[in-house]
Amino acid sequence: MALVNMRDMIYHAYKHNYAVGAFDLVSLDFLEAAIGAAESCRASIVLSIAEPHFEHYDCELLLPAVEAAAQRASVPVAIQLDHGSSLASAISAINRGCNGVMLDASRQELPDNITATRAVVDMAHRCGVPVTGEVGYVAGYEGEGALLHPGEAAFTVPAEAKAYVERTNVDFLAVSIGTVQGRMKGRAKLDFQRLKLINQAVDVPLVIHGGSGLNEEQFRKLPSMGVAKINYYTALSDVAAEAMRRRTKANPDGSFIELKRDVKEAVGEEVERCLRLWGSAGRAAEVLTQCRPWAPVEHLIMHSANGHSEQEVRSLIDEGKRLLSVMPGVRSVFTGESINEAGARRFCWQVRLTDPRVLDGHGDYPGFARFLKNRFQGSINDAVTVDYQVI
Repeated sequence: MALVNMRDMIYHAYKHNYAVGAFDLVSLDFLEAAIGAAESCRASIVLSIAEPHFEHYDCELLLPAVEAAAQRASVPVAIQLDHGSSLASAISAINRGCNGVMLDASRQELPDNITATRAVVDMAHRCGVPVTGEVGYVAGYEGEGALLHPGEAAFTVPAEAKAYVERTNVDFLAVSIGTVQGRMKGRAKLDFQRLKLINQAVDVPLVIHGGSGLNEEQFRKLPSMGVAKINYYTALSDVAAEAMRRRTKANPDGSFIELKRDVKEAVGEEVERCLRLWGSAGRAAEVLTQCRPWAPVEHLIMHSANGHSEQEVRSLIDEGKRLLSVMPGVRSVFTGESINEAGARRFCWQVRLTDPRVLDGHGDYPGFARFLKNRFQGSINDAVTVDYQVI
């Protein structure tokens, strides 16, 4: 299993002056290409799902594939929600397998941005998940980016970045220094002096959105100024589309499979180019030794329910599953009844958590706290509770 703690991964890059690539995925071709490229050049990688893309695919179907690919990879992998729009989005992403989330409240006024981000940070940290926040606004220029990120860009103000990080406790900070979402015409004019001042003002890894369109000199300079993660999508979309156009031109009557035959290779080549350029290549073994594995915790409860009817027990289990299933950091809930009627403890709960701290904070969710006190604890007998972690 090479799914690792995302905070450990990004801080390793931050301390060693290179940048990890976070590549937005829109299909299995992109997923397989990204993993294959990272393994080819032995680099860490962040597999990213962007909420603005959810209208094009069902993230609940894609995320299990992303998680499976990460778990069987031979290089360090993390999974992030990119451009999450709300606390609810962040909770959903964590419960479905993301071990890093970004809240994009950058278009709000700074006090509102801080309030929204702080709520996500408080929740995510109880789940063991790091959070990226953003100060300043990276707008779209043309293509998909212009549609998904409308309006005018707003550069990050160093003093505001400092206040934001101190008040939100974010793990990583996305900044606006001249990049754009989508395609850029001509050469990007990056404000490196601004980036230097931001890096001096905050003590967290910095993140660049809108990596497509930068040149090699700019990319090589960014990690020396605190940038430890670069988000990248538009260039991948463009090389994939160009590969399909070439196939269509050569074979206008080709099938869907025939026309997309070169997509995976094209995307993989671009991902690998970026990973080598940003300094990630060749570091996989080193990073694996210094990152904690991202492994679920299994919370197991076995109990009996003497003196209660079958209907009462079923009602208890149904309510408990309903409340647990929406708690941040709960990946899944299994309940079962012993097939051995002679067993002392007939019922079982197997709750998969992102981190042991999840249940420690159950008191923050009044509905669940009331359920434990008023229904569960008084309805069970002979309870045994054990927590396990994958080894």
